[in-house]
Amino acid sequence: MGINTERDIEANMQIGPTDAGMVRIFIESQGFEVPMDFDPEEAEEIAEEILAAAKAARSVAEKPRR
Repeated sequence: MGINTERDIEANMQIGPTDAGMVRIFIESQGFEVPMDFDPEEAEEIAEEILAAAKAARSVAEKPRR
């Protein structure tokens, strides 16, 4: 399994600040809960990685297929 392996699994994701000053990404799927806490600087790095991935995905989608 890798980043390009598709799965038919539904999940809910919430992102927000905690009362401890962390940023939490909370994922719930099929009875499992995965809370991931990051300090604000780490959260900003993750946000930058997501934006870079979106840009790369957009460029792949815009390339004409042969």
